[in-house]
Formats: sequence, structure tokens, C-alpha cells
Amino acid sequence: MADADPIRLHGWALVLGASSGFGEATSLALARAGLHIFGVHLDRKATLPNVERITGQIRALGREARFFNANAADAEKRTEVAAEMQRVLEERGEPGALRVLLHSLAFGTLKLYVAEPMKDAVTQAQMDMTLDVMAHSLVYWTQEVVGRGLMGRGGRIYAMTSSGGARVLPHYGPVSAAKAALESHVRQLASELAPRGITANSIRAGVTDTPALQKIP
Repeated sequence: MADADPIRLHGWALVLGASSGFGEATSLALARAGLHIFGVHLDRKATLPNVERITGQIRALGREARFFNANAADAEKRTEVAAEMQRVLEERGEPGALRVLLHSLAFGTLKLYVAEPMKDAVTQAQMDMTLDVMAHSLVYWTQEVVGRGLMGRGGRIYAMTSSGGARVLPHYGPVSAAKAALESHVRQLASELAPRGITANSIRAGVTDTPALQKIP
């Protein structure tokens, strides 16, 4: 049996968490399928060569790669990146050309809720940060790309979740809460965006050897 024809896509994708794990793999897969890539990542000097490798591979495929080294959960940075994306698309005569938004941010606190001594338990700041990065940021990025007209009918929004959102694991409470919240946000976004012709789905890919997985005790 002959292989099916490869999927061919046109336009751009925005990948949050583009420098490793699912974000990296998806960036490369979408580039192979024909999409240019906007990537948001947070890397220090030691890991920037990996970012350069990824953008180099994307460009070798004949695609554009516009990556931003910024905290995706920071409101000011989010606005700056969204404005730059809008400028790029308008200059290229491609308003509304964002076809895919992937939320693949994995940065949170792994701590007990009740520890001995209690000073080792998760703090309010750590809990808020985990929920903001791994869940709430999806809502705010969606508001940016839809509100600016970067994504229109036919757009696809995806968020990486896991079975951890419905399980009890040692030290995993804050991340578990974030995954549960993320899935709730996706359901709400799917309902609100349906009249615009934009879909929202969460993806539970299963256990995968990523840098984020290796940090779980």
C-alpha cells in the first residue's frame, strides 16, 4: 500500500514552549508540513545553541522561524510578542494567517501541600506561578491572537495536558491542579470560539521522555 500524501499546510503556527519536548517536535513537524513558525521559549545562554539548532532546521525546510526568548506568562512580554507577530503578518500581507496555536508550557512547582516542616510546603506565590504558566496563559494568548485578528476561521488551538490532572502523585499537586484548570479552559474556549470557526482541544500524549518529565520526582 502506498503511503498517504503528506499534509500540506499554509500560513503560520505559534508554539509556546518551542525549544524542547513537545513544543520542539511540533515546531519541526508543522514546518515540514508547510507552516512558518513563531516560537516563544525561555532559555538561558547555556541552552540557546539548541534554539539555534531548531530554528536552523526550520529554515532548512524553507520556512520562516521567528523565535522570541521571553517569559510566555508575562503580560508585558506577551503583548510585545503579539504586536511583533501582527507586524510581521501585516508586512507580509498575511493578516489572519495564524493557523495553529500550541500551548506546551511546562514550568511549575513540584512540592507537597502539607510538608514537615511546613516551611517546605508549596507557597501561594509558587502555586499562582504554576497555574498562571501552565494553565491561565492559554486564555491570555488566545485573547491576543483572536483579538488582534491573527487567527480566524479554520484556526486550531491545542494544549498539552496529561493524566496527572486527574491523579494523585507525590509532590505533583500544583501541576495536577494546573492541568485540570488547563482542560477546563480548553472546554470553555472551544465553546466560545465555535461561532468563529476556531477549534480548541487538549492533547493527552501519554508518557514521553521530555525534559519536563525528567523533573518529576
